[in-house]
Amino acid sequence: MRTFSNRVQRTHRLGAAVLGAALLALGIVQLPWTPVQAPWPEMSAPVAAATAIAGFVLVCAAPWGSRIASSTGAVLGAVFLLAGLAHLALLHTSANVLGFALSTALFCIGAGAVLLVISLFGRVSGGLPPDNPYRRSHPIKTHRPDPDEQLRAEHADEREQRLIDAEVSMAQGTATPQQFRMVKQEWARRREEERRRAHRHYEEQD
Repeated sequence: MRTFSNRVQRTHRLGAAVLGAALLALGIVQLPWTPVQAPWPEMSAPVAAATAIAGFVLVCAAPWGSRIASSTGAVLGAVFLLAGLAHLALLHTSANVLGFALSTALFCIGAGAVLLVISLFGRVSGGLPPDNPYRRSHPIKTHRPDPDEQLRAEHADEREQRLIDAEVSMAQGTATPQQFRMVKQEWARRREEERRRAHRHYEEQD
C-alpha cells in the first residue's frame, strides 16, 4: 500500500518537473528573438511565451509537494486542452487572434491530455487504496471507512448471510440446532430493540 502512495506522489512531482522543463524549453526556443528555432510546432510569440510561463509554473510547483504539483498540472492541462480544441475550430478565421497554426493546436491538445493524465493519476479513481494521500479528500470517498472498519463490515455481512440461511432453513424445516438458536437469539434481540425504541418514543411524548 505504501508503495502505491509513494508512487503517486513521485509521479505528480516528477511529472510536473519534467513536463514543466520541456514546456519551458520549447516555449523559449519558439520565441522570435531566440537564435535556435524548433521546427515543430509552429508557435506565434504570444503562444510561445504562454508555453514558457506554463512550464516555469510547473517547475516551480514540483518542489512544493505532490498535491500542489498535481493541482497545478491539472489546471494547466485543462487550459492547454481547451485552448487547443478552441483554436482548432478557429483556424483560418478572424477570431484566431493568437495566431494558432494547426500544429500548435494539435500540440496543445496533446500536451493538455498528457498533463491531465499524469496530474490526475491516483487521484480520481473510484477505488482509492487506504494509504492514498488523496483518498480522504476525494469527493466520493470522503466517508470511506478505514480498513479495520471495512473488515468489520465484511464480518457483519457474513453474519447477516448466515442468519438469512438459518431463517430459510427454519422455514423449510431443515434448520440445525445451531441455526435454530441463532434465529431465536436474533428474534429476541430485535424484540428488545423494539421495546427500547417504543420506551424512548413514549418518554419523548411525555
